[in-house]
Amino acid sequence: MPVALVLVAVALGSVLFHVLSPWWFTPIASNWQYIDGTIIVTFWITGIAFTAVVLFMAYCILRFRHQDGRRAAYEPESKRLEWWLGAITAVGVAAMLAPGLAVWGQFVTVPSGASEFEAVGQQWQWSFRLPGPGGRLGTSDARFISAENPLGLNPGDPNGRDNVLIVADDLHLPVGRPVKALLRSVDVVHNFYVPEFRAKMDLMPGLVSYFWFTPTRIGTFEILCAGFCGVGHPQMRGNIVIEPEADYRAWLQKQQSFAQSSPQGQASNAR
Repeated sequence: MPVALVLVAVALGSVLFHVLSPWWFTPIASNWQYIDGTIIVTFWITGIAFTAVVLFMAYCILRFRHQDGRRAAYEPESKRLEWWLGAITAVGVAAMLAPGLAVWGQFVTVPSGASEFEAVGQQWQWSFRLPGPGGRLGTSDARFISAENPLGLNPGDPNGRDNVLIVADDLHLPVGRPVKALLRSVDVVHNFYVPEFRAKMDLMPGLVSYFWFTPTRIGTFEILCAGFCGVGHPQMRGNIVIEPEADYRAWLQKQQSFAQSSPQGQASNAR
């Protein structure tokens, strides 16, 4: 009886904690409210399953507890029970996966006309690159990384000469404009995560991952690394500043391009 009561208390306490506690999502600052809806659906399905399993365990402990003169019934297999459990599990998993797959399709389908930026992760800081007046990002390669060229831009690519570099500093973006985030790592696996944007994606060495979002609220939002990347992982943080278009343009005019900030870029520009 005490064990059964403890299990019932665990189930009820978990439900009350979820409903009454102050924890919840941070205020959303992008167009990805769909992700909140998907998480809520997942909470409902997993919460119902968890509560049902715990209460069933409590029932079994109470109903089939040892009593003098009672013998256990040996039933190693039950086809009917297996079919029921398999069907219920399949329906539950499908119900969790379907909303996520639908949102994922939107998450990686970039609308036409979206601007873009590149976020570069390295132990243990965030750096960024924006297209210049030419509107295109140049190519990059880890072989080009040096103290003068920390992001590894290709000095021979003319599209990269006017690219704006923000090394270990805040990234600014205009509010209300869709933007594609290109994600690249120069060393180990990192994860680009801005809680208010519901934006989260791994950075894999040798690959370029991406997603898109539209900032909907002016403010400064913290970038976290959500993938363990070494001893400095907790300190790998940055900021995205969302501001009106005019303020963004004024900030952009003050930034240096690859050709202006790097001897390699200056040399390629001279050629």
